Amino acid sequence: IPALEQMNQILHILFVFLPFLWALGTLPPPDALFLWAMEQVLEFGLGGSSMSTHLRLLVMFIMSAGTAITSYFIPSTVGVVLFMTGFGFLLSLNLSDIGHKIGTKSKDLPSSPGKHFIWKECLFYIIVLVLALLETSLLHHFAGFSQISKSSSQAIVSYGLMILLIILWILREIQSLYIFGIFRNPFYPKDVQIMTVFLEKQTRLMKIGIVRRILLTLVSPFAMIAFLSLDSSLQGLHSVSVSIGFTRAFRMVWQNTENALIETVIVSTVHLISSADIWWNRSLDTGIRLLLVGIIRDRLIQFISKLQFAVTVLLTSWTEEKQRRKRTTTLCILNIVFSPFVLVILVFSTLLSSPLLPLFTLPLFLVGFPRPIQSWPGAAGTTACVCADTVYYYQMVPRLTAVLQTAMAAGSLGLLLPGSHYLGRFEDRLIWIIILECGYTYCCINIKGLELQETSCHTAEARRVDEVFEDAFEQEYIRVRSLNKHFGNVLTPCTVLPVKLYSDSRNVLSGIIDAHENLKEFKDDLIKVLVWILVQYCSKRPGMKESVHNTENKGKAPLILPALNTSLPPESPEDIDSLNSETFDDWSDDNIFDDEPTIRKVIEEKHQLKDLPGTNLFIPGSVESQRVSGHSTGTVPENDLYKAVLLGYPAVDKGKQEDMPYIPLMEFSCSHSHLVCLPAEWRTSCMPNSKIKEMSSLFPEDWYQFVLRQLECFHSEEKASNILEEIAKDKVLKEFYVHTVMTCYFSLFGIDDMTPRPGHILRVYSGVLPWSVALDWLTEKPELFQLALKAFRYTLKLMIDKASLGPIEDFRELIDYLEEYERDWYIGLVSEEKWKEAVLQEKPYLFSLGYDSNMLGPALGISRVNRNLCSQI
Repeated sequence: IPALEQMNQILHILFVFLPFLWALGTLPPPDALFLWAMEQVLEFGLGGSSMSTHLRLLVMFIMSAGTAITSYFIPSTVGVVLFMTGFGFLLSLNLSDIGHKIGTKSKDLPSSPGKHFIWKECLFYIIVLVLALLETSLLHHFAGFSQISKSSSQAIVSYGLMILLIILWILREIQSLYIFGIFRNPFYPKDVQIMTVFLEKQTRLMKIGIVRRILLTLVSPFAMIAFLSLDSSLQGLHSVSVSIGFTRAFRMVWQNTENALIETVIVSTVHLISSADIWWNRSLDTGIRLLLVGIIRDRLIQFISKLQFAVTVLLTSWTEEKQRRKRTTTLCILNIVFSPFVLVILVFSTLLSSPLLPLFTLPLFLVGFPRPIQSWPGAAGTTACVCADTVYYYQMVPRLTAVLQTAMAAGSLGLLLPGSHYLGRFEDRLIWIIILECGYTYCCINIKGLELQETSCHTAEARRVDEVFEDAFEQEYIRVRSLNKHFGNVLTPCTVLPVKLYSDSRNVLSGIIDAHENLKEFKDDLIKVLVWILVQYCSKRPGMKESVHNTENKGKAPLILPALNTSLPPESPEDIDSLNSETFDDWSDDNIFDDEPTIRKVIEEKHQLKDLPGTNLFIPGSVESQRVSGHSTGTVPENDLYKAVLLGYPAVDKGKQEDMPYIPLMEFSCSHSHLVCLPAEWRTSCMPNSKIKEMSSLFPEDWYQFVLRQLECFHSEEKASNILEEIAKDKVLKEFYVHTVMTCYFSLFGIDDMTPRPGHILRVYSGVLPWSVALDWLTEKPELFQLALKAFRYTLKLMIDKASLGPIEDFRELIDYLEEYERDWYIGLVSEEKWKEAVLQEKPYLFSLGYDSNMLGPALGISRVNRNLCSQI
């Protein structure tokens, strides 16, 4: 057989060059060769697209090949056309994603908007499929089959396709910044610095983009289906060329509409212009012509791109000083002298669709081995490096994907091809966007966040990117007819996308955090913020709504017995023997408790106290009191006190007040006070009574009552004001808040109640509290510790706002500040997990405090502000 003899000769010649190709790195490994071959056959032979994963590539190749083979055995021409149209449409959809959405949304409620959206999408696809099948069958069955002529129906459709291609090209160029990459688009917004003006002008362009999308997704596919259905080549059944060519053609109509439109216009134009009896018109049917035009189009685009890349490397190796080497001149001369050989390398690289490799970044080019577009192992993103800034990319990607979808549909990013690369830039962040797969109304992309400018090379590269974008978008005055100064650069600015993401704003706090007046006000404001946070926390605790309902129905005032959960230290035998007593009624010196008249009064007025479980009063250095024999386990006589004997303290003369821990045992005067009462373990105090009394004078009672009157924890608005007024006048509840707030206050500032220094504020802000008597008491209550730390951080932010915006006039304004912090801010440390959660929840504002030893300021305030900002592509 002559064909086999020729193949034998070609392979003998090829085998001689295999070691040479292997040495140069042109010979691919088996897995890359297999995947590359499947990708090329799927894209150019079967009308598919490059796939985002190897598994999808294998599955899609098998299904597409099965479609082409099956169409060969269908006996009816109408059946063949319907089969090709139907499967061409279905295979161009992202079926796996649609199935995943249906499986996910089926678990949602029937009335959920997401479920309605996915079913609307499915209904849209079903309607389009039915209309396409109906159009194909009618045109193919009733229209006459004739060769293409200027008066035939197919020629009329061809003219319509030409007009449609021109309109789509104009609408696409209107969306981009530069026309042909050279001339500035006069319709593109010139002022991109003012967000409102830019968005208003871009909205007008988006309306044009909607028209383009309708023409591209609905009008163009049906027009091309009409062109293919009227073709006479479909009469030749049982032909391999017809099965392959038209299977690809009917698939390309949906898979890549723009490229299919270009190929169809070229084929119809050539046939209308050249009616001579040549090989192109005589031996090839329309499907094979479209296949050949598609291959030529792809390889021509690759050749132009590789030629531009080679010229860029050649010129920059001479013009850029950092790239210029000793032998650069010699290599440039050799490239010019041996330019035909360089062109052969470029052509060979283009035919194989393999990368062009400049050896050691020099103008010495080699051909890389053929590989699929998705050349990395595993799914995209599996090998990503996780760092501190990763969370900001996580937050940005969903919103960036949404605006990219709109920009791609409008044509702002140009002609979308698998393997295209886009670079996004915002402040110190770079984003690398790769198109992996394209289909009907979908596009699979890979978004990579590049590392920041941590080295001089990265800084220089980022600066060069900024120069290109600044010349395109950020000039003060841009002429309408200006040219692209960076024409020929590998970076061609496309558009500006409004993306909601976080922006860094770093401010030195010198003059604020070290000002004596600000620090003095800081201490007073901290008590107020502590009161507000504790009241808000207690009023919004889980189960509080049920408590409100029960309280409104019953209206009983509960007795509050605080529990001290402090563990007992080991007791020595001497202490136990000396203090072994049956009852405290034998003690004659009752003046130990003279400093607690309030407790005595409350107990004397009660006839019977309920013994609540878990309320044993343990104090470090004390022994537990014993009950009087004969009393039941549920009751205690009215004059019996839960007394404790302190050890390790010097004796105090009779008539003098003894300094001892304050143990409140009280009953609310308002039946609703328990709704905002502190938890039992927080109502204990480790502070000496004298210290509590000394610091109680700092407690802002008017602010405390104002905060309580602003609560909204009752359903009945008529009774709410009266109930809140009663709660605000409850002295027992106030005492609890005084003890807890002042103990937290003492824990945050330590032993010395002095004006804090900037270093102290920075340490406490970071969660490092100074040692004090109350430190262990606070750290043993993690929830209260976090609330106290939160109050400290809010107070710092309040101090900065007061220094920047002016003093606060009244309590209402102060509550507005605190409510804004609670609602719109996260104030903490960058290293905390809650910071990452706040970023993913898209808290409008983030605030952190840090210290930079290289700056003169004592502390550095770092705030990340969330707003509508632009990312340049």
